[in-house]
Amino acid sequence: MSQNNDVRFDYMNPQVPEDLPHFEIPLIKATPESFAAYGTIVTDYEKHPVPIVTWPHSGWRPVDAGTGNEGGYKEGIFEFSWQGDVLIGENKAVQDKYILGWSTNPEKAKLDNPTPDRSRLLVWHANHHPDGGQLFYPLDKQPFIAALANTGDDMQPEDWVAFYCDGSFGICIHPGIWHEAIVPLTTKANFYDKQGAVHARVSADFPAEFGVLLSVPLKHLD
Repeated sequence: MSQNNDVRFDYMNPQVPEDLPHFEIPLIKATPESFAAYGTIVTDYEKHPVPIVTWPHSGWRPVDAGTGNEGGYKEGIFEFSWQGDVLIGENKAVQDKYILGWSTNPEKAKLDNPTPDRSRLLVWHANHHPDGGQLFYPLDKQPFIAALANTGDDMQPEDWVAFYCDGSFGICIHPGIWHEAIVPLTTKANFYDKQGAVHARVSADFPAEFGVLLSVPLKHLD
């Protein structure tokens, strides 16, 4: 069992060892059926419900109905942009910015690479929100990839699968689903993002915990 207690992540300057092996995950097409264990397909992002989990209580008395889930939501634009070999995300709903991954080993990645090979994304970090879901909707209507794992804290690289979404819909992931944002198949993309205003983030560091970078395939599926 991997332990990842009290870790402080520098999301814009991740410390990743050189020459790590890649763990490639499968790519499948997202449909209401294939996606059901991970979340729901979103066609109307303004009306689609985003679940918030009622606060846990360790005693024998139950939490009163209608309480413990009243924090509301944060919503806004989640911007994604490839800069050379580096994918950067900025979640304006929660005012956070991240290096999400690289198209080549990070020690070789260049922000000004004019001819990057973006056939994969090498991911170093992932997280889940135990207290709420998260909705991503492609405002540009362009295809994207969502890499997800449906497991608890004993998550392993082999638990992951990448979903190809053709841009005609968004996704709302269930609480507790491991993810690392969204990977557009275009150079830039804007997504509507909605999540709980009071949300916990449980993180995993693939290099530190498993000695690998998660390799997410980036290609179109018919």
